[in-house]
Amino acid sequence: MSGAVEIYTDGACKGNPGVGGWGVLLQYDGRKREIYGGEPYTTNNRMELTAVIRALEALKRRCTVRLHTDSQYVQQGISVWIHKWKKRGWRTADNKPVKNEDLWRRLDELAGRHEIHWVWVRGHAGNDGNEQADELANRGVASVLAGARRQRRGA
Repeated sequence: MSGAVEIYTDGACKGNPGVGGWGVLLQYDGRKREIYGGEPYTTNNRMELTAVIRALEALKRRCTVRLHTDSQYVQQGISVWIHKWKKRGWRTADNKPVKNEDLWRRLDELAGRHEIHWVWVRGHAGNDGNEQADELANRGVASVLAGARRQRRGA
């Protein structure tokens, strides 16, 4: 898709729940930007959602986006399930609260600002953008662990 921002996102979690990280690779017009971060206690699904949210927050103006994720939870959630959740007052089909509602609401708000084509890619299958996003997510985990080590040493 010509003129689109290509975004690859990924989340990682060491233990689920456990220490988590998220990574984003943004590409546009020959330029590349990498961002990542993490949280000390979270779930893999929260990190997958956070990666997409941080990617969309990084965009400064309305864009056409091709967003690649290896999370069917994210891809199906934003493309299919969210419409039903909103109609049911953020309840699932069996009338339970939607997990990660705070992140889904934020993602819904951000997604409305852009024209997004959601692309599911198989994780760890040799897709360069997905592999780079995975490395960034693991860098996010490492940054949280390094911060915890520094804190224990009193640095």
